[in-house]
Amino acid sequence: MKTLAGWTPITKIENVPLREGRAVTVGDAEIAIFHLEDRYLTIENKCPHKGGPLCDGIVSGTTVVCPLHGQRFDLETGMPVLASQPGCVATFPTRVENGIVFVNLGGARAAHEEAAA
Repeated sequence: MKTLAGWTPITKIENVPLREGRAVTVGDAEIAIFHLEDRYLTIENKCPHKGGPLCDGIVSGTTVVCPLHGQRFDLETGMPVLASQPGCVATFPTRVENGIVFVNLGGARAAHEEAAA
């Protein structure tokens, strides 16, 4: 079910504990939703290096650590924290309305696209 402008309701906020992530599949996309102190952020759930499920990683500040090999990704930009590490993950616009997390998959941003803009 989609709402206006491509926003898709994903889950209730209580389903994503503070400083944790949860995997959700929407169509063909598997995404990871993270609950930070004051907001929710959504990225693609697959690490570009070894395919690790980023939703299972440890969250620290605005970063998540891949559970398979320790690469850290910025949840706001999708970029690896260390510039020398390859790969980035797409981020998705996320908002909360009436206790429901919404994601706009059509608004995906890849960090390398932002750098080129």
